[in-house]
Amino acid sequence: MVCGIAAAMMALPVLTSCEDFFTQESDDVLYADQEHLNIAEDSIYSVTGILTKLQALADRTILLGELRGDLVDLTTVANNDLREIYEFNVSDDNKYNQPSDYYAVINNCNYFIEHVDTALHDNRGEIIFMKEYCAVKAIRAWTYLQLVLNYGEVPFFDKALLSKEQAEQAESAGKKNIEEICTYFINDLATLPERYNTELPGYRQIRGLESKLLYFPLSIVRGDLYLWRATMTGSVEDYKNAARNYYKYISERNGAFSAYPTTESRVCWTPGQTNWSSRTVYSDVASFSESVNANAELISLIAGDSIRAEGHYSELRNIFTSTKLNDYKVSVTPSQRLFDISEAQNNCVLAANGLSVYYAPKGLNEHRSGDLRLSWYYDQSYTIDAVSNKRIDTQDISKYNSRNVHIYRRTMVYMRLAEALNGAGYPRMAFQILAQGLSNEAIEENVMSRYYNYDAENDTIVMSQKDSLFLAEFNFDNNLYGVCDNLDLAKTTAAGHNQIGIHMRGSGYTPMDTTYVLPHDTIETDPVKRAKLIKEQQAAVDTLLLTESALEFAFEGTRYYDIMRFAKRQANPAAAMKQIIEARRGTKGTTSVPLTDESSWFLKWNGKLGVFKN
Repeated sequence: MVCGIAAAMMALPVLTSCEDFFTQESDDVLYADQEHLNIAEDSIYSVTGILTKLQALADRTILLGELRGDLVDLTTVANNDLREIYEFNVSDDNKYNQPSDYYAVINNCNYFIEHVDTALHDNRGEIIFMKEYCAVKAIRAWTYLQLVLNYGEVPFFDKALLSKEQAEQAESAGKKNIEEICTYFINDLATLPERYNTELPGYRQIRGLESKLLYFPLSIVRGDLYLWRATMTGSVEDYKNAARNYYKYISERNGAFSAYPTTESRVCWTPGQTNWSSRTVYSDVASFSESVNANAELISLIAGDSIRAEGHYSELRNIFTSTKLNDYKVSVTPSQRLFDISEAQNNCVLAANGLSVYYAPKGLNEHRSGDLRLSWYYDQSYTIDAVSNKRIDTQDISKYNSRNVHIYRRTMVYMRLAEALNGAGYPRMAFQILAQGLSNEAIEENVMSRYYNYDAENDTIVMSQKDSLFLAEFNFDNNLYGVCDNLDLAKTTAAGHNQIGIHMRGSGYTPMDTTYVLPHDTIETDPVKRAKLIKEQQAAVDTLLLTESALEFAFEGTRYYDIMRFAKRQANPAAAMKQIIEARRGTKGTTSVPLTDESSWFLKWNGKLGVFKN
């Protein structure tokens, strides 16, 4: 889609060819003959060109994150490129193992950042191109993060490469690992004005798609950088900063003094229901609208072209869902592990009056036992072949009904906020996000009460100042956020309340579910004993978060990276990684590579990218 517009709008110069993963095609750096990008048309077209380069990364962002996880299997029609990813044995010529595509985005971003004229002001004193400048910096940071997460160590450059000699120098320069990439871009993005956390370039609609969806919000990218650095180093302060940035997005997305709540979007059994034949859906929990409004779930996407001939057509629909283009034969299907995780949840159903609960039975068909999200977005059916008149089994995954590739959405931000808070030492706050939802009232009642110390001198208990100051940074104003209670959800409307726990999106009314609880959820006023208790609770919540990521984000390309972060927090990361991945088929079989060797977690390319054994 962006490619089609860019082709119509741009005339691009021919540049000197470079080598290897810095190879530049004739249009790799836009407007390279310009000393400054100081004309609106040039700057806009350059940004559009960067978005066009980004399209090449769309499918692999999902596939590299999903096929190496535990939630999918391959069918017999899957091609060799997909099978290599699944088996952790990716060859240099695999179509999804092309680091030059990442560097094409990076090189264009570098050129734009170097040459856009940020000294130009309009008649109101505003910097004319600052929105574009900040957006491109966020794209560059996001692209480098994806690159290093997939290759482990990568050559790094922050200046545009315009010659063979420059490319060769960059290729032979030192590499940066995940921690180092995160540190560089945390510092790089820290200098940008706060207002551009939410102010994005607005080119109105491009082929019916709101252009604001094409950018990655600075606060979310910063949050991801801090979260990954915290994962690598164990830094509590980095976990805190990750949480601060995710919260900043939530609190500022819709402007000052506004809200961005979870809403009560969920799929559930109707209160009082006993026949288990139909589910009730409040808003959609799988097929996300690509509109822009205050309550939209979708935050960012990479645009795809509508037909293959346009250049950047996403194949994800044909990989995950039966279509005419794939003769109704999919390449990827849910693993037994995903079915097991979904069915293992207890679905807590409200009575008709909302005053009590009961549990939906196990053994229901169409994957309706346990959590209901899988049964809502995954459907098995069949069609009849028009020629042979034979039955063809089909699969539909409603998360893939668009030509565009979704990258960020609201529930991801809330989940990563919970993960960051847990890592920072606040498992009760993280659990509140999973089980019930956030408001100041709920935080005061269910979280703050866990951080009191006993003052022996005055024989009283007092709130821990350090903890109270940090938790106070997360202001979910009661006038803007209200947690839905049992009486709200027993009705057809939630009486103005707008927050639910993420687990409630598919597993019923979690606050009254006696099987979904935080271990040892008591008030401990002795700081030493509380520290031990918190450590135990952190481990429990970490496991709940990994389970919830399977229930909520299956097929969306986050699973492998979620497992990586979880594994790195364990006493034996490699053993944890191996155990999780080997559970794909519901049994602990074997994988084609020894995942206990952390170098095998990453792709390798041509002996130049990747983590290699000493």
